[in-house]
Amino acid sequence: MKEQVSPQFLDRRSYRRKRLIDAARLLPLFGAVLIFQPIPLLFIPSGGGAVTLAVYLFVLWLGLIVSAFLLARRLGRNAAAD
Repeated sequence: MKEQVSPQFLDRRSYRRKRLIDAARLLPLFGAVLIFQPIPLLFIPSGGGAVTLAVYLFVLWLGLIVSAFLLARRLGRNAAAD
């Protein structure tokens, strides 16, 4: 009898969905790294002020929200297609 050969590669849709899930899992870690990166600059006299840090954190926070929204929307669309 012949052995059944399984496909060597994943379906393109399944592969992209898994990569989106990976991106959604890494987003909080990426955000934490970016949030804690500029904090030492507060203790350096010429490193920038609190206002600069506040603007940076607000823009980062907004970017993380938008990224999470887009990932969730894309994952929901892919789940509905399956």
